[in-house]
Amino acid sequence: MNASAWTLLAVFLALLLILAWPLGRWLAALCEGRMPRWIARIEAPLFRLAGVEPNSSMGWMTYALALLAFNALGALAVYGLQRLQALLPLNPAGLPAVSGDSAFNTALSFSTNTNWQGYAGESTMSYLTQMLALTVQNFLSAATGIAVAFALIRGFAARGEAGRRSARFGAIGNAWADLTRLTLWLLLPLSFVLAVVFVGQGVIQNFDGYKTVTTVEATVYQDPQNGPDGQPLKDAAGNPVTKEATTQTQTLPMGPVASQEAIKMLGTNGGGYFNANSAHPFENPTALTNLLQMLAIFSIPAALCLTFGQVVGDRRQGRAILGAMTAIFVVGVIVATGAEQAGNPLLAALGVDPSAGNWEGKDLRFGIAASALFAVVTTAASCGAVIAMHDSLTPMGGLVTLVMMQLGEVVFGGVGSGLYGMLVFAILAVFIAGLMIGRTPEYLGKKIEVYEMKLIAIAILVTPILVLLGTAVAVSMEAGRAGIANPGAHGFSEILYAFTSAANNNGSAFAGLSANTPFYNTMLGVATWLGRFAVMVPVLAIAGALAAKQRLPVTAGTLPTNGPLFVVLLIGTVLLVGLLNYVPALALGPIVEHLMLWK
Repeated sequence: MNASAWTLLAVFLALLLILAWPLGRWLAALCEGRMPRWIARIEAPLFRLAGVEPNSSMGWMTYALALLAFNALGALAVYGLQRLQALLPLNPAGLPAVSGDSAFNTALSFSTNTNWQGYAGESTMSYLTQMLALTVQNFLSAATGIAVAFALIRGFAARGEAGRRSARFGAIGNAWADLTRLTLWLLLPLSFVLAVVFVGQGVIQNFDGYKTVTTVEATVYQDPQNGPDGQPLKDAAGNPVTKEATTQTQTLPMGPVASQEAIKMLGTNGGGYFNANSAHPFENPTALTNLLQMLAIFSIPAALCLTFGQVVGDRRQGRAILGAMTAIFVVGVIVATGAEQAGNPLLAALGVDPSAGNWEGKDLRFGIAASALFAVVTTAASCGAVIAMHDSLTPMGGLVTLVMMQLGEVVFGGVGSGLYGMLVFAILAVFIAGLMIGRTPEYLGKKIEVYEMKLIAIAILVTPILVLLGTAVAVSMEAGRAGIANPGAHGFSEILYAFTSAANNNGSAFAGLSANTPFYNTMLGVATWLGRFAVMVPVLAIAGALAAKQRLPVTAGTLPTNGPLFVVLLIGTVLLVGLLNYVPALALGPIVEHLMLWK
């Protein structure tokens, strides 16, 4: 990394910590229900109308069922809006209904905070679908993740009740109150402010029709030819038949972009209004908006670590979790930036100056350092937004983005999901430490027993199973291999990346894979749903179990979990357990590709 890259990383981390401190305090107030009086007066009639008693705490099963039902209804609404958009208003481009398999994938993707997109937004989704279906789910899926993190934090903070040790009785809060408060008093205000800033910087926000403009130079392109049946023509070799065409006009898509862009980043959603995502100048016009987007991605996940420490009564616990996340993130940035700045030896052999680095697939406005930092931020934080094409990263740069996701999206991770994922690893770390010293493991005064460890095993293993099984099925079937644009190791990496991104609810892609097919839309849609809720439900069960336990006093034999030793132990557990499942697959993809590139 050069000096400018180090400076950018230092400024980014400093600004992140400045933002996280007040945001963490407000999140703690929301978690503990310490609402200002004026907010309580606004909430009261809303809760009465909905029949919700916000101070009535749910057991973990009730909490989980509420979230499952709420998100299932959200998925149905998104599916219906896509299928009916041709009949609905706010569709100035006259876009037709979205196909059934694509609508299925998108509905599950946006309701699980994944936001995987197998389509081009500006040529597929109407303004109404973008706003009422996708943007609304950006809010609600983000609130769902934070609500689960709140439930687990309350489980650790609860004092327990004597004689009620069953996990069925652990009260962890009210799901409806959490979803309402997180949406109204956190996500909406932050998104409004950020959207206004984006508009001031040039992000578009309108309901205008698409504009046709005359370009400075004529564009020559290859126009695919169709036969009498309307199907694409192919030559004897199976390649598309094209005809050279020239145009001097360009159609510029319009729409309500800034309002979606703000929650896209703050909620670690990542779904772009345009196909180019945040590389599009209408979504990300300046260096300032680029920095603000990266800060928005990490702000709530970082703040939640500090919230955790405040609610459990020991701020050092939150700082330890945040320190572990930051250490892994910084190493990832160093490796990815170094790999991209080192360049591509194949291009150097063609006479390209290797000191320029690897510019393929990157935006000239932002440069290599900012592109590499954004790539690590978006994959570490379960966001999926991009300003550079990850398919064009060097093998080591692509490896870092894969690893950030395959660790379980716990390096900051998604809003809420990053914290509860890291706390799962923290419980595993104290369990391993307990085995080494021959003591019953405890974390924050809560004894970790067989029931919790079974749930931990489910939460940790379900995602690797989805990723590896899905990848194996895809590479063994013609329908899966048909989407590969680049044969060999890189093609395998494209499929591995797709299932890693879907099952870990990230949403970014190695775009060389043509995934908008019935096979991939179905497979990846199922992976997004199971990757979200097959982890979320065990976490809520753990929260219920912990809430029912009494907190034990600290003794001389208690493992300190708020210092550097525990941070090292936690990092080691994340790397060893979270990554070990994927080493053979990584060896077949980016690792062998790196060796071939630099042979």
